[in-house]
Amino acid sequence: MTLELRGVSKSVDGQTHIHETDLVLEKGTMNVLLGPTSAGKTSLMRLMAGLDVPTKGRVIWNGDDVTGMRVQDRKVAMVYQQFINYPSMSVYDNIASPMKLMGVDKAEIDARVRETAALMQLTPMLDRKPLELSGGQQQRCALARALVKNAGLVLLDEPLANLDYKLREELRAEIPRIFEKSGAIFVYATTEPEEALLLGGNTATLWEGRVTQFGPTPSVYRRPGDTVTARVFSDPPMNFLKVRKEGDRLAFGDGQSAPVPSGAAGLADGDYVAGFRPNHVMMESPGAGAMRFETTLAVTEITGSETFIHLDHHGERWVGLVHGVRSLKPGEPLTIHLDPAHVYIFAEDGALMSAAPYAEAA
Repeated sequence: MTLELRGVSKSVDGQTHIHETDLVLEKGTMNVLLGPTSAGKTSLMRLMAGLDVPTKGRVIWNGDDVTGMRVQDRKVAMVYQQFINYPSMSVYDNIASPMKLMGVDKAEIDARVRETAALMQLTPMLDRKPLELSGGQQQRCALARALVKNAGLVLLDEPLANLDYKLREELRAEIPRIFEKSGAIFVYATTEPEEALLLGGNTATLWEGRVTQFGPTPSVYRRPGDTVTARVFSDPPMNFLKVRKEGDRLAFGDGQSAPVPSGAAGLADGDYVAGFRPNHVMMESPGAGAMRFETTLAVTEITGSETFIHLDHHGERWVGLVHGVRSLKPGEPLTIHLDPAHVYIFAEDGALMSAAPYAEAA
């Protein structure tokens, strides 16, 4: 069982929402669509589900061309950010409703409702109405109604975005377990890189309607193929700096240099773009060979145990994430440090030339 997009694109009133996309999703896989708002995640899901017809290309389900097939005739289930339950029905009847419409035998309906309710930890709530449940329980009810259909394709469009932190963490941990038991193809849309890493499986990064990279989630995170993917798969986005490789040194800033990262030793001398994630910015030097930058602090954001520092470096805006609560004043000069082992090297056109050495060992 596979879902394949072959050269699929979507345009509306002359505007391209999804650029030509080739994608193959295999049975029993968790697939995350990661990108900012308006990157094309929902548009791509609607094409997968059959809610929209592609302008070009074909959608292949298990070897059959289903491009023009109605969503009602496909084994697809979809759960949205705004979870929808029938308020006048009990949780039991909410979960059972798709099977009743499909004409499933009453005894089978009962068995599948109870099995799915147990999976979603809803058994004690089957006689309640949705409005008597917590937000997390209501979302579980919506998920249960999708899963009970035994759909081969389950699409989850930012399903946890409207829940508070505790409920999001709870369901994030449960969804991979639910997915493993169902055996369906799961597609999960999110704007949060951390959520993609927690869910695992495969990740497709999206930017302005393009799938920039697709593969096992850890691999895409550790080896982003270009600066766009690196920016998408980092929260806050990856920082960038123009550098020049001169022999075994990496020149940057005002006459400064540092040892070339080991992975970039074989690159030809010339101009490149260095990239580094905010969590690798340090306010204390890690030792000899560290890259040092003189910056100006723009603003700080204290999260509790960590502090985001927004920096200006010769007109470039960077973000660092440092441990502890820092008492810093906007406008003050700030020296930061970076271990070259955490530096990615990209070509000037954005293509990855060398991953950070630490990423190879991770």
